[in-house]
Amino acid sequence: MIRKIITYGDNFVKFYKSLDIKTQEKIEYVLDLVRFEKQVPIKFFKFLDDTNGIFEVRVISTFKNIRILCFFDKGELVVLTNCFLKKTQKTPRKEIRIAERLKNEYMTEKYGGL
Repeated sequence: MIRKIITYGDNFVKFYKSLDIKTQEKIEYVLDLVRFEKQVPIKFFKFLDDTNGIFEVRVISTFKNIRILCFFDKGELVVLTNCFLKKTQKTPRKEIRIAERLKNEYMTEKYGGL
């Protein structure tokens, strides 16, 4: 394993549990790419410009485009923050702000605000 994945808060878990099994399996497939591939194709994992270190995991299925926002902690730990169904071309600024807020909370809890 190259990276470990954890969740912060309950946003991801609630969203994941609300999905059907096939969609959950698709999410697991993409998360495994993030876990095990040295270089994850941009089709599945992308840095979001103009953010405070936020990345998006991209899960594309026939009827749904799911985005899972996350950040890195110490290089090999990926922390999932929030997720949503993407309905427009651009990632909604509101979702990015939620991810940045959760990242700040996480870093404050873990490192005392460093």
